[in-house]
Amino acid sequence: MTGLKTSPLTQTFGVEVHDLQLANISQDHLFPELRSLFEEHSALLFRNQQIDDARHMAIAQLFGAIEDRNADERPADEPFSVPEVSNIRQDGSVTDQMDQHTLHLKSNMLWHSDSTFMPVPALTNILIGRVIPSTGGATQLASTRAAWADMPEMLKAKIRDRGIWHHYAVSRAKISETLAKLPMFHKWPAQHWRAVLRNPINKKESLYLASHAYAVDGYNELESEKLLEELIGFCTQEDYVYSHDWQAGDILIWDQRAVLHRGTPWPYDEPRKLSSICVSIGPEDGLHEMKLVQDR
Repeated sequence: MTGLKTSPLTQTFGVEVHDLQLANISQDHLFPELRSLFEEHSALLFRNQQIDDARHMAIAQLFGAIEDRNADERPADEPFSVPEVSNIRQDGSVTDQMDQHTLHLKSNMLWHSDSTFMPVPALTNILIGRVIPSTGGATQLASTRAAWADMPEMLKAKIRDRGIWHHYAVSRAKISETLAKLPMFHKWPAQHWRAVLRNPINKKESLYLASHAYAVDGYNELESEKLLEELIGFCTQEDYVYSHDWQAGDILIWDQRAVLHRGTPWPYDEPRKLSSICVSIGPEDGLHEMKLVQDR
């Protein structure tokens, strides 16, 4: 497909791209090849990268519009800053294990796709390893495209041609009811997305799920909960999962339309920091086909 050197991350999805510094790519130089790999393999790994925040944003903009969850809160003269997935306070100390921020980080240990609770969800996350703990703190990816291809027809029939409702507070309530009541988890109303997406480039189908999901069209609350658990359980079997143990300078880029992800625990008295930029799904990425209009 491309002249880039790659090796598989798993037997079912993902590739590591070798001998390439992302700082050197541009819209006309190598990005088209990378975008083709992204569409075909759903997840890309790059090691030993030298990327500062400015270049991180430039790479993200090659994929589309950068997601800015705090645009409505930030003063007009204050620039966008790269979000961090981190337990490090400004003074260098780390948050307590039961601190609300740490609980928020623990919510990321549930299988999810980013921003399914927003009016425009995420196409990809460009995640960079910055500060790595001595153990744990992996990021796991699960291919809902590979899982859907293997899924028994009896299970597919339960979800095909249906929509799923998503809300930010739902995933936080699974960790802490107090956390879920915070205003930041109620900024957006529930969103309604197709359960099965078709990639606009290669026409391959994937399930679109998240820990933020709570209701499936045509099922009651208990039935929805059981079905969502069954579907996520199938998609996160070992054959469909890649677990990445971070080193500083690693970069992961994955397709949120076709891949679930989660973090794993680490010693919470140790610092951990990843730089994370999500890119929003655009019309060319299938946004209009994903959205279902229905009041709830």
